[in-house]
Amino acid sequence: MLEVIDKGKCTGAHPVPLLFVHGGWHGAWCWDEHFLDFFAGEGFRAAAVSLRGHGNSGTEQSLDSCSVADYVDDVRAAADRVDGSPVVVGHSMGGYVVQKYLQANDAPAGVLMASAPPRGAMSASLRMMRRHPWAVLKTNTFGSTHDVVRTPRLARGHLFCRHTPQNIVDDCVALLQPESALAMKQMLSKNRVRPELVSTPLLVLGAVEDGAFDRSEVIATAGAYHTAAEFFPAMGHNMMLEPGWQVVAERIATWLSSRGL
Repeated sequence: MLEVIDKGKCTGAHPVPLLFVHGGWHGAWCWDEHFLDFFAGEGFRAAAVSLRGHGNSGTEQSLDSCSVADYVDDVRAAADRVDGSPVVVGHSMGGYVVQKYLQANDAPAGVLMASAPPRGAMSASLRMMRRHPWAVLKTNTFGSTHDVVRTPRLARGHLFCRHTPQNIVDDCVALLQPESALAMKQMLSKNRVRPELVSTPLLVLGAVEDGAFDRSEVIATAGAYHTAAEFFPAMGHNMMLEPGWQVVAERIATWLSSRGL
């Protein structure tokens, strides 16, 4: 059974629900920290799904055998639970999954936050290998996919900026978990998104101090969907947990309101 944390309700001003999709190693909890209450307070129905094997979502298969297609199925199932056609918001790996979902499913709008680009995460993987070769080697041999973010030092380098208070990093690290080895492998380059199949209007957001996906990748993602990327200063990859999270949430709410959503 998929975990879906669901808060607020649709209103006349915001008639369409929002569905938030987390990135690798995370679960719905990362949206529940700030975003769900914020959007519920602004008159939205805001829901977050934990993909299979994440958070409190179960899985009948081993986590390492979960594929990107499985995660897309989870987004589709969660969308059906909230009304069938919500606005979809994806972060990091969740942004990649959202792009895959939108290839075959309509949505009134979508938001990509520090998202993996359509071409995949090979460049991000190579950067991580250069910065932390031992952790990556361990992950790819006798260790776990968790090893690259297992400690506060590693997590800060990948998920947070240098200004983030240590307690925020520590709290996040305590909740991080292994990710599917298959899904991570598929994201490297062999399972690319086809932007030409996506007709949903997208808002593309990036963080200036993102340790996972750099500025050029976020710009390329926006360009693939014929829009411009917007960047937030003094912020790392986990844009929903960084101290500036509210500015990001307000930008999303303003953009949705401008579209009658």
